[in-house]
Amino acid sequence: MFLLSTQEIPRFIELARTENISPRIQNAEEFARKNRILLLKHVPTETDIDISLGILPFEEEMVKRGSTKSFANLSIRLPTPKDLIIMKAIAHRPKDLEDIRTIADKYPSLDVQRIEKWVKSFEEVLETPDLWNLVKSLLK
Repeated sequence: MFLLSTQEIPRFIELARTENISPRIQNAEEFARKNRILLLKHVPTETDIDISLGILPFEEEMVKRGSTKSFANLSIRLPTPKDLIIMKAIAHRPKDLEDIRTIADKYPSLDVQRIEKWVKSFEEVLETPDLWNLVKSLLK
């Protein structure tokens, strides 16, 4: 995981293409500037890649806490399981909620206090007052 400013989007897309990573929607740069997320796809494996353009305190922490993994010629920083749960909670689509349950099953000793702190803070911003209760039920 890394932080990417909106000014760096064109150069990043250009560099990504050298690694067989392409935008997965038309007008990806415009969409990224408006929605603060760059939607890409690793073409050979058809793996979706979402690059956050935000610089919220949570995102800064997430980048610092993540671990670096290398695949062929590409190194990327991945979020911790608890940070991934927080991101999934923010999106809270049916697939994200199922992913939370799967992550919680795989990592039973998660820092639930950290997850609660951040989910509750996003709960207010997203105007979803029951989000933490929903996530908490999936962590059991």
